[in-house]
Amino acid sequence: MAGTPDAGARWASGYPTDGDVLAARRYLAACADTGDPHPFGNFEIRLREDGRAVGGAGFHGPADEDGAVTIGYGLVPSARGRGYASEALRELLRFARAHGATRVKGDADHDNLASHRVMTAAGMRPAGQDERVRYFEIVWGDEDGGA
Repeated sequence: MAGTPDAGARWASGYPTDGDVLAARRYLAACADTGDPHPFGNFEIRLREDGRAVGGAGFHGPADEDGAVTIGYGLVPSARGRGYASEALRELLRFARAHGATRVKGDADHDNLASHRVMTAAGMRPAGQDERVRYFEIVWGDEDGGA
């Protein structure tokens, strides 16, 4: 939350982003209001080669009564375009399904075409839009073995 690493933490330049700080605040507010949303929390995206944090990915809260969760992810500018967001999103989807989610929702600003491509490539489909964002989702049902 303070934007400075603990001793020994490895952060890429620009980490945490404003989105990472917002996600941390959302998580802490959820914990204070309704308890830990475990297992649907937030995660750092770290590089395998050196362990540096380059972004975050996670859930906006626990699954709702219909089994839907909302995701978010982001990277520092220097880590974009290398497949890290795609890998993180595929793992979030796998994780959500393994923990009983039946639907995963996400969104991206209209001009964030890279994020649109990431969500579509991971199997999410356009699900509407408003004046600010385009919405995406993936739904798992009984016809494909359930969640």
